Amino acid sequence: MKVAHIVCVFPPYKGGMGNSALCYAREMAERAHDITVFTPAYRQAGNGTETSNYQFKVRHIRPLFSIGNAAVLPQLIFALKGYDVLHLHYPFYGSAFFVWLHAKLNPRTRLVVHYHMDSLSPGFKGFVFKFLQKMIWPLVFKRSDLVTAASLDYVANSQIKDYYSDQPEKFKEIPFGVDLERFLPHEHQLPATKRVIFVGGLDRAHYFKGLPVLFEALALIKDKIDLRLTIIGSGDLLDEYRERARFLGIEDLIDFVGKLSDTDMAECYRQSDLFVLPSINQGEAFGMVLLEAMASGLPVIATNLPGVRKVFTPGDQGLLAEPGNVPDLAEKISAILSDNEQWLNYAHNARKLAEEKYAWSRIAKSLEVAYNGKEL
Repeated sequence: MKVAHIVCVFPPYKGGMGNSALCYAREMAERAHDITVFTPAYRQAGNGTETSNYQFKVRHIRPLFSIGNAAVLPQLIFALKGYDVLHLHYPFYGSAFFVWLHAKLNPRTRLVVHYHMDSLSPGFKGFVFKFLQKMIWPLVFKRSDLVTAASLDYVANSQIKDYYSDQPEKFKEIPFGVDLERFLPHEHQLPATKRVIFVGGLDRAHYFKGLPVLFEALALIKDKIDLRLTIIGSGDLLDEYRERARFLGIEDLIDFVGKLSDTDMAECYRQSDLFVLPSINQGEAFGMVLLEAMASGLPVIATNLPGVRKVFTPGDQGLLAEPGNVPDLAEKISAILSDNEQWLNYAHNARKLAEEKYAWSRIAKSLEVAYNGKEL
């Protein structure tokens, strides 16, 4: 089967959408499908095919123009010719129209749309997102053969909830997976100094990750629990976050380690004791980092948001906190890091859930069914 993935960002850019596209493409290539990823050449000199170490092709296409990650790629109308399946990772406002147009002109081509998340932003940018959503999504949805999502709970509370309500049979839940061989637990008891870890972009596009909420929660409990916070990630808000930490008096408790290699990131998870995802709104739709943390045997704390709240079971692998509620998040962190027996139970259950539900081999089978349009 010849499959094209169309996605607005792709590694080495760090982000859940690009990483999931990479994993989908890799798993399908390993199952002997002919896979090509089409993505904007934001920094490349021009068009071309990059094979790198992948078992599939990556086509970097120079945008006609781009605003942030919204690259306009009219070349897709012709570049997608000959593919059996188009897998559009949505939102991709600059180019979703051209994918739709190609699919409209080629009715035998199967169009699978993965709805990653709502596009949320304050101010004028948010207004533009809403306008584009109203213009583009109805076209894409009508032509699509199937809409997949990591969580139907998220979809049922999202900007496309009415479409889901009207045609639920057109939607299929396919969660993301995790590399169980790269992310491995490190057996240990809770140490005297507990290590909390946060992984996420520190740029304005990822403002919804809620890092300031985590800072304020740590400031509340810093005199009660001996802990440190490791922050993996980089971006244009780094200096603001450093200043915020200084203002709260917790700068000496935080290690900003920047971007890490895959190997170093996995080791950083293993050396930690608790993972926290303090996202504040539905810009967070799932949280692949939760899977990496659980595969590494870490208890997790996430916020009670649609999609995110279904990744694990509160009370089994960790706890849920209310979005933006600093005292609640502080209480949940204290509860887990103050009870060694419960911490061990969460850690064991986290790895078990990752193995039973989020192995990529299991996810790949569901994806193959989505591409074929029928059970194999």
